[in-house]
Amino acid sequence: MESIFALILLCVTGTHVSSSPGPLEDVVIDRYDIPRVCPREVQTGDFVRYHYNGTFTDGKKFDSSHERGAPFSGQVGLGRLITGLDRGVQGMCVNERRKVTVPPHLAYGSIGSYIPVAHNEFPTYKVQTRTLSKPESCKRLVEATDFIRYHYNGTLLNGVSFDSSHSRNGTYDTYVGMGYLIKGMDEGLIGMCVGETRTIIIPPFLAYEEKGYGTVIPSQATLVFEVFMIDLFNPKDDIAVVVKEVPKTCTRKTVVGDYIRYHYNGTFQDGSGFDTSYQRNSTYNTYIGMGYVIQGMDKALQGLCIGEKRRVILPPHMAYGEKGTGDLIPGSAVLVFDIHVIDFHNPKDLVEIKVTSKPEKCNLTSEVDDLIQYRYNCSLMDGTLLYSSDHYENAPITTLGANKVIEGLDEGLRGMCVGEKRVVIVPPHLGHGENGAKGVPSSAVLHFELELLDLQKGVPDGYMFVWLGDSPDPLFPAMDLNKDLSVPLEEFTAFINIQVAEGTGRLRPGMDADGIIKDMFNNQDRNSDGKIVAEELKLKVEEDSDKARHEEL
Repeated sequence: MESIFALILLCVTGTHVSSSPGPLEDVVIDRYDIPRVCPREVQTGDFVRYHYNGTFTDGKKFDSSHERGAPFSGQVGLGRLITGLDRGVQGMCVNERRKVTVPPHLAYGSIGSYIPVAHNEFPTYKVQTRTLSKPESCKRLVEATDFIRYHYNGTLLNGVSFDSSHSRNGTYDTYVGMGYLIKGMDEGLIGMCVGETRTIIIPPFLAYEEKGYGTVIPSQATLVFEVFMIDLFNPKDDIAVVVKEVPKTCTRKTVVGDYIRYHYNGTFQDGSGFDTSYQRNSTYNTYIGMGYVIQGMDKALQGLCIGEKRRVILPPHMAYGEKGTGDLIPGSAVLVFDIHVIDFHNPKDLVEIKVTSKPEKCNLTSEVDDLIQYRYNCSLMDGTLLYSSDHYENAPITTLGANKVIEGLDEGLRGMCVGEKRVVIVPPHLGHGENGAKGVPSSAVLHFELELLDLQKGVPDGYMFVWLGDSPDPLFPAMDLNKDLSVPLEEFTAFINIQVAEGTGRLRPGMDADGIIKDMFNNQDRNSDGKIVAEELKLKVEEDSDKARHEEL
């Protein structure tokens, strides 16, 4: 029958192999204080409570129950203690004091115990840890209730391996301090950093005790684990954001509903990469806060500036969860993304115009139907130049409102004076859209630097000539310059040129004037006899009932 002994006192001494003339073969016991009455001595199976002071042979203390404030409690002879101490307490009386000297081979042998006991010296009775390597930066330590992923090699004290996560090609994933692990491992993992490697030695009573584990771990086995911490998180974690770089000017930040283009590098907490947009030479494009990306990224993409760089850390419950995704991301993995925002816009965005330089006198401004010549540089929002008018011999010429340029640029060129300079931001739905163009990425926001070089006022689409005021009334007598009741091409040409010169009429700019006038003449010479008579002359508004604000011949 098991018995319980009251308080007994020990002085435990560990020997160091090199400090003795010859190694001890067995425990040495010095019973220096024995009570007069000793009705019973400690036997195998007894539960005992005792105080102790543990020292090395040189007198250096390594442990003391007095300093802990409580006696040690345990069962004798069942492997709950190291072998030498198991032998040393047997035969003791209550209130006896003895000195027990334990040789290394009856303690932890050549492996030793890491804290605070040195190689080949007497061990303490708790979980021992030794850090083998540790990253320079360690901003977070493993705490109870954290979920961790780690690799390990498990061996017995004699070096025989009993298990390894590497052989299964997968990490061991578990909560810490919640009873999912043996007690010693729960304790030994506390305080580790991601990327740290440590050795954990677990005594039997904090491992598998006398039962062992199957055929791989014998009864009363001390276990040695070499652990490498892959990552950690807590179920209460939110995303973590570290801002790396912010542009000096940031007039707008991303919000839910915006469409963003960004580059990223994706890594695990140990620094190993799993994906990158740079390798594909293309940005990742998506709407924000609408469920098109994982929950954590949807949140991390809010509040960003164009050009900003930031690192975001996503716990698995805000990423790919316990299942992971394919062979790329394992279950319960913490993900780290380094993000660089190229541009963003909102589908409701309009063209943004900022005048950077304007002449003092500006009486004439560009509008729809005008013929203009302009200089431009077109870039992405990160400053990447796409194309420039400086790359060509002559600056481009276009008619506003004629669908000759992208809609946003056409709008940005309106209302300008000759000599005026502007910066115009064009969202993709008013630019090259989702498909992009040659040299222009899909869904790209465009940054234009514009300068208006020349402006010729135009005429409405479908017209070749317009009156700038009221036309002569009646018209034919004014056109019949020699009053012979007929107007040949030469006379018609002279009449139109007079109207243009006097500013009462305007020909379509950008086209050959003589060619336009000849077309106008042929349109009125309805019988093609080479002259126009009064009966043939009709205004365009009379022909098609067009309610244009100008009348045309």
